[in-house]
Amino acid sequence: MEDIITTSALPGQFSDNTLTLRQPDDWHVHLRDGDMLKLAADYTARQFARAIVMPNLVPPITTVSAAAAYRGRIMAALSEERAFTPLMTAYLTDEINPDEIEAGFLDGVFTACKLYPANATTNSAAGVTDVRRIWSTLERMQKIDMPLLVHGEVVSPDIDIFDREAVFLETVLGPVLKDFPALRVVLEHITTEDSVQFVEAAGSNLAATITAHHLRIDRNAMFDGGLRPHAYCLPVAKRRHHRAALRKAAVSGSPKFFLGTDSAPHPKHEKESACGCAGIFSAPVALESYAQTFEEEGALDRLEGFASEFGPRFYRLPLNEGSVTLHRVAQDVPDLMTCGDIDIVPFHAGQSLGWRFVEEGSQGET
Repeated sequence: MEDIITTSALPGQFSDNTLTLRQPDDWHVHLRDGDMLKLAADYTARQFARAIVMPNLVPPITTVSAAAAYRGRIMAALSEERAFTPLMTAYLTDEINPDEIEAGFLDGVFTACKLYPANATTNSAAGVTDVRRIWSTLERMQKIDMPLLVHGEVVSPDIDIFDREAVFLETVLGPVLKDFPALRVVLEHITTEDSVQFVEAAGSNLAATITAHHLRIDRNAMFDGGLRPHAYCLPVAKRRHHRAALRKAAVSGSPKFFLGTDSAPHPKHEKESACGCAGIFSAPVALESYAQTFEEEGALDRLEGFASEFGPRFYRLPLNEGSVTLHRVAQDVPDLMTCGDIDIVPFHAGQSLGWRFVEEGSQGET
């Protein structure tokens, strides 16, 4: 593991009732498109200055022009007062053109590429069927120092769904890192102690994001008094000891672990269907949820590094200059949110959180 870093916030402050952090970024988010985009983008831009935007639309974002057009739709969906930068990603396929990837990266359109194993999660049918099919693209990415973002699961029906992340580390990610030792890789939304240990043991070119929901739920949440579709995500939450390992990693102060919500909204009726969609919409209360976890672990002083510093340093981007403030005030999370005709159940629905994010210029309780 790399050395622990203790951060000194600029202009961060901490007291019994408020927590002020350098403006954070979300290094993994689904903003969707169409009618859902306005709601999802606004909640993300409300708390975060930048976000790595996932490309798994229909059709997926595989070209520079498609990424630029999607970025334009995101910005058009936001109100003028939002100061937000979407960081676009390319969706890797078996036939992806390395020249297109390089051109998009050098032009500042693509920030990274996303590897979805085919059929691993929502809208991943066009993903990579065998990682060796994109070897030339990975070679090009290593050459131009372009980050690879990984959904770390195998998809074989012979592998238990709770073991797919661990098997991926051994059979896919290990060989990739061996063959491309200078390639910067983010293992996204890790869910297991295996991944924590793998990332800790690897070189400085491998990092991982951790979601707010995987820090708070284990697999029991999906079966609490009945089938709970709003606790279903991919990768699925694992056993309690895996959650404990994630919490320990998140609060450790290691720059290898940083914030990525994987906030992924779906309409309520699509979650509560015969084949419910995977995804948890955490954006409305993301920072509050992370703060509650860090407080429970006695590590509020390390939240800023995790949320605001380690991510941009790995991506080699400047730290944000602004700040955000959380107040230690009870917040009741609504059971339902609406976007036009769409109903969405947010993370922590019906629960009370001990922190509240207050936007600059708004009137909040202190």
